[in-house]
Amino acid sequence: MSIELYQTDDGPDIVISVHPEFPTQRLGAYAWSSRAEEFNKLVETSNCTLVKSLKFNVRKIMANTLLGRGQVEEIRLLAEELEAAVVFIDHPLTPIQQRNLEEVLGAKVVDRTGLILNIFAARARTREGILQVELASLNYQMGRLVRSWTHLERQRGGFGFMGGPGERQIELDRRMLRDKILAMEKDLNKVRQMRATQRSGRKRKAIPTVALVGYTNAGKSTLFNLLTNSGVYVADQLFATLDPTLRKLELPGGLQLMLSDTVGFVQELPHELVDAFRATLEEVIEADLIIHVRDAADPMLAVHGKVVHETLEQLGLVGDFAPPMIEVMNKMDLAPGVETFRGETISGSRMALSAVSGEGVDELIALLNEWLANEMHEMHLKLEHSDGRTLAFCHQHGTVISTHTGDEYVDLIVLMNPADVGRFKEEDGVHRLR
Repeated sequence: MSIELYQTDDGPDIVISVHPEFPTQRLGAYAWSSRAEEFNKLVETSNCTLVKSLKFNVRKIMANTLLGRGQVEEIRLLAEELEAAVVFIDHPLTPIQQRNLEEVLGAKVVDRTGLILNIFAARARTREGILQVELASLNYQMGRLVRSWTHLERQRGGFGFMGGPGERQIELDRRMLRDKILAMEKDLNKVRQMRATQRSGRKRKAIPTVALVGYTNAGKSTLFNLLTNSGVYVADQLFATLDPTLRKLELPGGLQLMLSDTVGFVQELPHELVDAFRATLEEVIEADLIIHVRDAADPMLAVHGKVVHETLEQLGLVGDFAPPMIEVMNKMDLAPGVETFRGETISGSRMALSAVSGEGVDELIALLNEWLANEMHEMHLKLEHSDGRTLAFCHQHGTVISTHTGDEYVDLIVLMNPADVGRFKEEDGVHRLR
């Protein structure tokens, strides 16, 4: 699967990236370099040719250009020398800052939010994902009402205001944008209702949902494919997965659960995307268990873990409202010192594995099986041969462990969701639905 955001007649544009650091958020040399490397990966993901990356200490934020006059002049001279078409700024810009920088630099300027939004726009595949990206993009454009960047003018295909050739010079006023945003929100509400219906159907069938979450490029999709034998797109890229994917996972002994693969989190995820992708992340909000997949070999492991937890907090998954969560330390083949340990509860457990080699995956499956078995209630039922209704209910809403058919009765051992246990009544030793 080849993904190219910007297919142009002249090939990818030459671009420069700029990484400012401010007095209020000194990261330290290593953290700054790590963040810059992540941003450069995002730039390269957009199919641009990154030729230069600059770092600046910004002592005072300038309201009109963010950066100091000398720093802006240095970027201008470099952009002119390298014939750079786009300058990417690793920081959110106000509309005025973006416009002023473009006028001075003579090149298109794209901030961190704009870059992530456009990567999402190129990667979304489902109608839901496309709607969510367009809504986020419209909200981003509300204060700007400027032309889209030159890449998108030459981009093939597209949709809505993120569309293809001939759709670039957009002159929408705020009223038109608001009308479109309202229409998008209505469409997304329909999507949310549909997904809620699907979730209620899964709950009626007593199929718990387990959501994979984690920092982008931690290996969630690779683990998802390994567990479910799926063909979800996997690449060594940021945001390789955008659209949520659900697959049924069969556990030893016949137990079943729904496994959900979700979009990876990233530092300073634009708030427009957090809001617009709430429907996508509802699979996490409604999950019965969360698996936090982490890159055990990542030097920024602690920082990235904090980003994931903060994002989950934005979704309201804190305290009593949070489902249990286990940590999966992926890529143990690259970090041999990482070990598995079991806590007193499932939330205190950490599983070390490699989604590529499969090492340690059996232990994770065993833990999921144990958790699910503890969640379910084992029932020993005696049914009449003629009671097909109760028998069908057991197969549809539970996991039948064993069946013994006698001359008069059918003896079942079945695991049921606790909510369904009360559906049965017993008379003279024989069970039937109420």
